[in-house]
Amino acid sequence: MAGMARRDRFLLCMPRFYGIEYVINPWMEGNVGRTDAAEAMRQWEALHAALAAHAAIELLEPAAGLPDMPFTANAGLVHDDTFIPSRFRFPQRAPETPHAVEWFRRRGARIVELPGRGTFEGEGDALFQPGEPLLWGGYGVRTSLQADRHLAEILDVEVVPLRLIDERFYHLDTCFCPLPGGRVFYYPDAFDRESLERIGARVPAEQRFEVDVADALHFACNAIVTGGAVITSFASDALRERLERWGHEVVVCPLGQFVMAGGAAKCLALRLEHPGARRPAGAPRVASEVRERAVEVQGDLLDRGLMNALLDRITDGGGDFEIEAFQPGLRHDQASLARLRVLAPSPERLEAILAQLIEAGARVADEEHDARLEPVEQDGVAPRDFYSTTIFPTDVRVRGRWVRGARQRMDAVLVVDGAPGEPRVTCRLIRELRRGDLVVCGIDGVRTEPTHVPRAAEMFGFMTADASSERRVELTVERIAWEMRRLRERAGKIVVVASPVVIHTGGGSHLARLVHRGYVQALLGGNGLAAHDIEQALFGTSLGVDLKRGTSVQGGHRNHLVAINLVRAHGGIRQAVEAGAVQSGILYECVRHGVPFALAGSIRDDGPLPDTLVDLIAAQAEYARLIAGADMILMLASMLHSIGVGNMTPAGVRLICVDISPAVVTKLADRGSVESTGIVTDVGLFLNLLGAALGD
Repeated sequence: MAGMARRDRFLLCMPRFYGIEYVINPWMEGNVGRTDAAEAMRQWEALHAALAAHAAIELLEPAAGLPDMPFTANAGLVHDDTFIPSRFRFPQRAPETPHAVEWFRRRGARIVELPGRGTFEGEGDALFQPGEPLLWGGYGVRTSLQADRHLAEILDVEVVPLRLIDERFYHLDTCFCPLPGGRVFYYPDAFDRESLERIGARVPAEQRFEVDVADALHFACNAIVTGGAVITSFASDALRERLERWGHEVVVCPLGQFVMAGGAAKCLALRLEHPGARRPAGAPRVASEVRERAVEVQGDLLDRGLMNALLDRITDGGGDFEIEAFQPGLRHDQASLARLRVLAPSPERLEAILAQLIEAGARVADEEHDARLEPVEQDGVAPRDFYSTTIFPTDVRVRGRWVRGARQRMDAVLVVDGAPGEPRVTCRLIRELRRGDLVVCGIDGVRTEPTHVPRAAEMFGFMTADASSERRVELTVERIAWEMRRLRERAGKIVVVASPVVIHTGGGSHLARLVHRGYVQALLGGNGLAAHDIEQALFGTSLGVDLKRGTSVQGGHRNHLVAINLVRAHGGIRQAVEAGAVQSGILYECVRHGVPFALAGSIRDDGPLPDTLVDLIAAQAEYARLIAGADMILMLASMLHSIGVGNMTPAGVRLICVDISPAVVTKLADRGSVESTGIVTDVGLFLNLLGAALGD
């Protein structure tokens, strides 16, 4: 009887013209032209066979010049007899849509395009919970939040917005997989905190499983769920055990050729029906929680970065935006004008985002309202929804007119008093409030005129110019390791700039292993790095301190001088390694694996070593030569050398600055390079974590 059960139906597209011909996600970077057409076809055919054993398959005819057409999940979303086509963010994929629309039109489907101009990338960002009228909607990278609201209205289902915050997981189906029975498995670090709370609010803990980073980076969540089977490109033992405990057959189909482009099993299959996804007749309609408001901002939006700061505040706040109009000033001394439509996944989140924008000088533009005033009910206690002031001049709309606040200051509230025809607005501290005072609440009827708009504070962002000692170092290290693995796979170039602190903090052995395993293509440092690296190789000490026990050894103060003397006796570091006098360490691995290094001298150098370039001009030239063609530069606890390297590095090179001093990290970030990442932590700990993340 089980064989007679209705089989799910999927749409696939043969990868006849598949290849990586452009870069629109991080996985494609460095992989243009690297796919193997024959191997890709073999992998797709294996997936086709595995899926055909559990479901019915229909085919979409591929088209020349559209290499991503095999990723049919992005073609659109199917619900009963309705097909909602995608509106791709990138123009390279836009020509795919007419082919999908024509396929569904020939089969009698009702074609419904989403209104507005927001982007929507189909089932990649819209996943039905099997058997329920519940749609998980991903936004933040490819699909706009506006699409979630429109899908709720068109399909009459509940849509739960989930914000994606890791550019590697640019579609929801790359990091989230709903299962029958109300279960899900997903990668939590791909989502912001509020999205994780939304998942937790709808799925009990025993019904959800969080995959680890190995599963996530191998696209285990990008799985096809059908006929009791979970078909995926990868499954760890832990994930496999959980899925089997939940009653699923786990079918693994390696899809490495497609992972190179940022997709796997689910991306290659569009589900053609969703049983149980219709809301029961008579059930109350679920209104979308997504809200939107229009705002306007005027000023020096480009030169001072105000526009970027505003957009950052929206996205950092968990919202989304559409630029409805932008009119730049005709000259640098003329103001620009922008009108934005701001969207948020809930009314509360929208209110919080708008408050941030008003602080930055934006004005709510839908219509002008007077400020909402609430009376103080207890001395020294403001109403719950009070507006909190900034240092910038603030106006409040009272009885149809704008009134400038007096005694402007930060972290105060706005009190409205005065005669009916002559209202006054005053900034007061909360402790100064008295019962009956009228306090401005909410964001309507408030505007500011900032003289400077800093970017909103963020959590750590990979490849940004921010720095903080309180960020999640482990997650950042994992992302850096991921990038380093990909660079090594495509023969990229990683340059390391290091100081003796690497040795002092116990990081020397970890850095040596990175060199040994091919993760370093050039090493830059000074005389001290090499001297103490060789000291450690000879004596196990650095500055005379036993690195295993953390205690000084008798006579250890001369160990680095003995090391320098030994190298000088052999004529150089390479000669000492080749003679067997030095048998471990960073410089040893550089010599053995042909990794070039440059040591720049300084006035405090002991010795120096014969390899140390004491001519400053020559040292700069050698540094520049070794930097040429670099894809990534790791700067490890070396302020002087790192700043020098930063000043001679062209744009487009990814800089990772690690230092225990925030000032050093900030100084590197202040170069203005959007490719720089600052990590405030102990460099030995960083190298230990990096080695572990790389499988040390």
